[in-house]
Amino acid sequence: MLIWKKLGRIFNPRDYHNLWFQDYAQAPSTLLFDDFIRVYFSCRPPRDNNGQFISYSTYLDLAKNDLFKILKISSKPILALGDRGCFDEFGTYPVSVIRHNDSLFAYYAGWTRCKSVPFTVAIGCAKSYNQGKTFEKISNGPIMGASLYDPCGCGGPKIRFFNGKFYLFYISVQKWLLIDGRNEIVHRIRVAISDDGIKYNRINKNLIPTFWDKDESQASPDVFYKNGKYHMFFCGWNPNNFRHTGFRTIGYAFSTDLINWIRDDSKAGITISKASDAFDNEMVAYPHIFELNNKIYMLYLGNEVGRYGFGLAELEGDLD
Repeated sequence: MLIWKKLGRIFNPRDYHNLWFQDYAQAPSTLLFDDFIRVYFSCRPPRDNNGQFISYSTYLDLAKNDLFKILKISSKPILALGDRGCFDEFGTYPVSVIRHNDSLFAYYAGWTRCKSVPFTVAIGCAKSYNQGKTFEKISNGPIMGASLYDPCGCGGPKIRFFNGKFYLFYISVQKWLLIDGRNEIVHRIRVAISDDGIKYNRINKNLIPTFWDKDESQASPDVFYKNGKYHMFFCGWNPNNFRHTGFRTIGYAFSTDLINWIRDDSKAGITISKASDAFDNEMVAYPHIFELNNKIYMLYLGNEVGRYGFGLAELEGDLD
């Protein structure tokens, strides 16, 4: 069993009353620079008069020698929302950034509102010309959207580069359930592969088997290579009872070929905190793994899917 030692909460947006956003710091992901670590995340301004919200993606910078020292918080989003009628008109969430051949690319989920269900989602791509401070979309349209095998859309991108190819891990929206009068989403983890980072070949299979429920939702598939295996940490929940239990937790799987995965949640090594006042005593979710100075760290969300920010954990021991 892996053990993640929780080091504490890095960022709580509610501690910063003068921010341009006021709520949530969701789906953190990192980009390493020489002197600092940039953490991209998604946030929300207050709801409008009709109770609707929008989401943006932004970043903060952490000192490499002290991951709890915030050097800078961006004063604006990294991406503009889409034009009227576009797939990303009402939000960008989450975002995953990769450095490739001296260029920076962001893959992001854009969503727009619907009538029968709350939203539909697709994946867009953007490029930065100022070292990741902002990004310009390569197109007003998505690079991946609803398809024959992703019937209700796709989102949650996590981009990786392995063996000379781009691997875009994402969530395929399978269907919507109506539970106690509320719409609940069902999505599963999949992967698409590309030579150029723009045109993707979808594998069209669910990578991770269900465990908690046949309609289990899975998200945030973070994959890295270590000790001869590909390791995936992800989060999941049961949409049939999530609103009553608040249950979201982190799972684990491994693979030797990036297509066929063996799930073993007993090795996830992290769960909710026991302290009654902890920011993560109800859920741990949306993991992101990164390496620094020969150590492996995890950023993760706490209660209410990141409303109160994200925390940091360090892997004790090594991955087998």
